[in-house]
Amino acid sequence: MSGATITAGRMDLMLTELRLPTMKRLAMSLCTQSDREGWPAHRLLEALLEHELAERETRRIDRHRAEACLSPDKRLSSFDFAAVPSVSKAQVMALAEGHEWLDRGANVLLFGPPGVGKSHLVSALGHALVDAGKRVLFTRCSDIVQRLQAARQELRLPQELAKLDRFDLLILDDLSYVRRDQSETSVLFELIAERYERKSLAVTANTPFSQWGEVFVEPAMTLAAVDRLVHHATILEMNVESYRRRAAQGTQAARRTQPSGTRETVA
Repeated sequence: MSGATITAGRMDLMLTELRLPTMKRLAMSLCTQSDREGWPAHRLLEALLEHELAERETRRIDRHRAEACLSPDKRLSSFDFAAVPSVSKAQVMALAEGHEWLDRGANVLLFGPPGVGKSHLVSALGHALVDAGKRVLFTRCSDIVQRLQAARQELRLPQELAKLDRFDLLILDDLSYVRRDQSETSVLFELIAERYERKSLAVTANTPFSQWGEVFVEPAMTLAAVDRLVHHATILEMNVESYRRRAAQGTQAARRTQPSGTRETVA
């Protein structure tokens, strides 16, 4: 066995022990390139470390994207801002690219009827933040309420709320569908109060604040929840015709304009 082979084997063992998989994978090829091109030692070391750090960051973002539960195809690049003229693309891009609002625990609230793209837009914002190294969790509001309600029954609600603290942004989709029930809305309020001015929330709702009395049982709780959410918030109004309705109407119109001989035969 040659000395070079022994050296390579020892290096592999050491890099495995140090948990440097990228350096282990690239070490021999970069060392060969270094010998061939006459690199100084610091350049070889710098190249190995740069590759290791870059792949670690890629793996970290991949993990965070997987845990975020975001729809993979709902990105800013595929959102039709022209269809929602009430929403400023510049404002949304500022939220995606500038993260000072997350440091302040500020919120984003999206209002509009079903089908106008609220979930798409908030998911797209979540993807942009994951790309920037932030931790995000997307959940239906009813699902997180059920989770917190179960935690309360098992006397571990504080621990469950603490677990959610690791997320820079918690996205609550479809708040309007939470049942008007004392136990459900009280844990939702506790979540809102717990994150107030510390951690950010993004909330989508089909109904305006004036109808949130249908979600929270007590008027005082409704007012307190709205106050905490709005205090530091960007509000996006999306009161336009449903994407889904427009798509359905477009399909129907296309069928009406087809020559009779080309229409599909329905059995």
